[in-house]
Order: sequence, then C-alpha cells, then structure tokens
Amino acid sequence: MNPLPMSLLAPDEPPPVAIRNPNGASPFLIVADHAGNLVPRALQGLGVSAAERARHIGWDIGIAAVVRLMSEALDATLVQQNYSRLVIDCNRTPGSPTSMPEISELTPVPGNVGLSDADKAAREREIFRPYHDMIEAELARRHMAGRATALIAMHSFTPSFKGVARRWHAGVLYNRDPRFAHLVMALLKREAGLVVGDNEPYSVSDHTDYTIPVHGERRGLHHVAIEIRQDLIAQEKGQQDWAALLTRLLPQAYSQLLPADVPKP
Repeated sequence: MNPLPMSLLAPDEPPPVAIRNPNGASPFLIVADHAGNLVPRALQGLGVSAAERARHIGWDIGIAAVVRLMSEALDATLVQQNYSRLVIDCNRTPGSPTSMPEISELTPVPGNVGLSDADKAAREREIFRPYHDMIEAELARRHMAGRATALIAMHSFTPSFKGVARRWHAGVLYNRDPRFAHLVMALLKREAGLVVGDNEPYSVSDHTDYTIPVHGERRGLHHVAIEIRQDLIAQEKGQQDWAALLTRLLPQAYSQLLPADVPKP
C-alpha cells in the first residue's frame, strides 16, 4: 500500500480558495487567481522576505478589495485564491517554467529550487487544484441550472517592471474569442483620461495562462481578463473607484452582445 502523501497545509491554516456570494444572481462569475499572498508555514516563507512577498511578485496588489466590492455591487459570485503566486501560480499550467518560479522579476525564490516531484504535487493538490475545482464546480452548477455565464478574470499589474514604466491604466486581455473583451475595452476607452491596453501589458495564450483558456474558452463562455495598474488600486479610494467603474461598464458591455452570441445552456 502506498503511503498517504504528506499534507502541505496545516489544519489551522486558511483554505486555498474562498467563495463569496455563492448565490449571486449576476451572469458574471468573477475570479481572482492572485488575490492572496499567504505562504504555508511548512515552506518557511520560501526563503523570500515578507517585504518582497508583499510586492507585486507575491500577489496582485489591490485586486482582492476591488473584486469584493464588484461582487457586492453586481450581486456576482466571486472565487478567489488565497495563497501567493510564488507558491504556485494559479494562472499557469502546472509543470510550466513559471508555475513555481525560481526567480520572480529580479528576486530569487530559494524555496522553489530543487523541488521534488512530491513537493510539486503537494502544491498542485492542495492549492492549485482546489481553486480551479471550485471554479469548475460553479460553472457546472450554472450550466445545470440553465444560466448563461460570463467569466471575468481580474488581475493587477505593477507600474514598472524591471525598470520599464507602464503607461496603461488598465489592460483588456483575450485570446481566441475577443467579442466580450472588445466591448469592454471600447467602453473603457471612452472614459476620460484612461489609457487602456489592448492585450497589454500582457496577453492571454495557452502557454502563459490557465484560467481563461481552460474555464472560458473550452466551455465556450464569454470571458475577459482585466488588468488594473496597482498604484491606482493600492488605496481604498482607488479600489472603490475602479470597482464602481467596472460595475457600471461590465453590464453595459454584456447587454451589447447579440442574442445569438450568448451561449445557450
């Protein structure tokens, strides 16, 4: 008999995934792959200082507050990841080079060097898989109930990466199906003073992403990934402003979809 795998998370540690407003009536399912920056105690901070883990390399700064406010205002279900992307990136395919990075931006991550197959499997089993299983279960439940759904993946990005400043206030990301993303982007670009990236500063692909390709594209759902620059949402006022803006614009974009574009259950 094979021994049971050792547990990564202690019983008193927070769960890897949280769901808010599970009975929300909105067609939007909001997800946040990098909402938290917790590290299991067993990993001893991955050899990275708390100050470094609090930077953008550890999580999407500000996005947890934004998605909570959006969930409340839209009456939308929210699924968010609680552990740091340095432990395992929940928007990367397990096994990919950036899933458990040995260096993030310019910061070494000693706790990710020389990982055994068992180490990697524990992180996938206890952190990555529960998060994506929760998303999949919610989408399956909606499908069985005959509910149309649009997947909204929320992220934030650092104002400067490796010394290069980013001029965008927000970015709208998509891959094979741009219909909903283009509507959202057009509305954002009408907002005075906003510089909006079209698949900038990142884009969605099968090699660099997981959530949109797997949960959005494979299911044929309308979807969009939205990135907000972190200095704009680092404080409460900015979080409130951006949540209010997206709460206003997302339903407008969804209402502009042609009836034939909305997938039938």
